[in-house]
Amino acid sequence: MGTETIEHGPMRGVLVHPQRSRGLGHKLRIVQMRPWLIPLAYALSAVATGFTVPRFSGILLPKLTSTMSVGAAIGMYSAIASGMIALTGIVFSLTFVMVQFSATVYSPRLVMWIARDPVMSHALGMFTATFLYALTALAWVDRNNSGRVPLISLWMVVVLMLASIVMFISLVHRIGTLQVNRMLIFTGNQGREIIASLYPPIEVPATSSPNEIDPLPCTQTVLHHGDPQVVQAVDITALVQLASEAGSVIEIVVAVGDGVFDSTPILRVLGCSRTLSTDQLLDGIELGIERTFEQDPKYAIRLLVDIAIKALSPAINDPTTAVQALDQIEDLLLRLGRRRLEIGSFRDREAKLRVLIPFPSWEDFLRLAFDEIRFYGATSVQVMRRMRALISELISVLPEERHAALRNWQERLQSSIDRSFRDTQDKLDASAEDRQGIGISRQRKGNG
Repeated sequence: MGTETIEHGPMRGVLVHPQRSRGLGHKLRIVQMRPWLIPLAYALSAVATGFTVPRFSGILLPKLTSTMSVGAAIGMYSAIASGMIALTGIVFSLTFVMVQFSATVYSPRLVMWIARDPVMSHALGMFTATFLYALTALAWVDRNNSGRVPLISLWMVVVLMLASIVMFISLVHRIGTLQVNRMLIFTGNQGREIIASLYPPIEVPATSSPNEIDPLPCTQTVLHHGDPQVVQAVDITALVQLASEAGSVIEIVVAVGDGVFDSTPILRVLGCSRTLSTDQLLDGIELGIERTFEQDPKYAIRLLVDIAIKALSPAINDPTTAVQALDQIEDLLLRLGRRRLEIGSFRDREAKLRVLIPFPSWEDFLRLAFDEIRFYGATSVQVMRRMRALISELISVLPEERHAALRNWQERLQSSIDRSFRDTQDKLDASAEDRQGIGISRQRKGNG
C-alpha cells in the first residue's frame, strides 16, 4: 500500500495530557480558564449584582435600610470606587514592571508562568469588581429622593473592599516568588511533579522495542502546515485505542517540546490496511505557541540552566545563583536516575505495540543539565567545585546503570578545569568537591 501524506493547520481545542499510572491508564486534565476571562467574569458579575441586588432587596425587604445618612453613603461609595481604580492602576503597573525586570534577570519563558498566575487574574478581577459594584450601587442611594441607603448593598461593598485587601496581600506575597531562590524552587517543583507522574520506578522493565516496527510499512504520514508551533502534549490513551482498533502502530516522530514548522512530519501510521481519520489522529496531539511543563521534564531543567548561564554572564557575574540552580538540577537528576526513562513504547490490553513516542534518554538529560553550565562556568572555581560534588553524589547514590554516563561527564568536567586554570593551585581548588561551591570541600575516594 502506498503512503498517504495528510496536511493540517494549527490545532484548536482542549488540552489533555496523560499522567502515568499502572499499565496504560492515564488521567486527563483540562487546561485552565484563560487568564483574561477571569477579570471579565468578575466585572460582569459585579455590574449584574450592582443592578439587581438593590432592586430586589427594595422589593422584597423594603424596610431593610441603613441608618447611615445619604451624604455619608455617597461619600463612602465614591471613595471606594475612586480609590480602588487608582490602586488597581498603581499595583499592576508596578507588578508588570517587576515581571519585565525579572525577565531580563532570569528567563522570559519562566517569568511568563508567574505573570499568568491565577492569583494575579483574581486580584485584578476583585479590584475591578469592587470598583464597578461601588459605582452601580451608588445609583440606588437616595433613589427617587427616598432618602434610603440599601443595607445589603452597603454591606456587600464593605465585604468586597475587605476581599480586595486580602487579594492585595496575596498578590504582594505572590510577587515575592520573583526572588531568585523562590523562582528556582518553583521551577524545580514543576519538574518534580512531572517526573513523578510520567516515569515509573527503575525496577519496571523498559518498554522500548524498536525492532517490532522494522517490517511494518508506512501507510500514512501527517505533516504540519501553518505557523510554527510547539508540541505540548500527547493523548497516549486515545492514540493507543485508535491504533488498536485499526490493527496498526502510530509512530510520533516529534517529541514533546519540539518545534514543528511548515511541512514538518508529525506522525506516521505503520502497517494499517486503511486510512485512519485525520481528525482523530490530530486530536491526540496538542500544539501551542510555547513549551509547557506538561509531559516535558526537560523543560524544567532547561529553565534552570537558563537561569544559571544568565547568572554566569559577564553582565551579571553571579556564580552563587548558578550554584543554587545546580542544587535544583541535582535533585531532578536524582529523581530521574531512579526512574525508568525508556517509556517510549505503549501497548494495548493484548500487549501489542500500538504507539511509539520519542522520550529523552539519561544521556540527554545529563547533556542538557551539564553542558552549557560547564562551558559558561568553566572559569568559576565555585561552579566547578559544585559540579564536581554534584556528579560524585549522583554516582554514589544512583544505580550502577547510570554510572557510565556520569563518569564520562566527570572526565569532561575535569578536562574543562584543566583547560581553564593554568595555575596549579587554582586547578586543585577547582577540582575539589564542594556542595556549596566555596564552603566545605571534600574529596570522595574512588570517584576521581
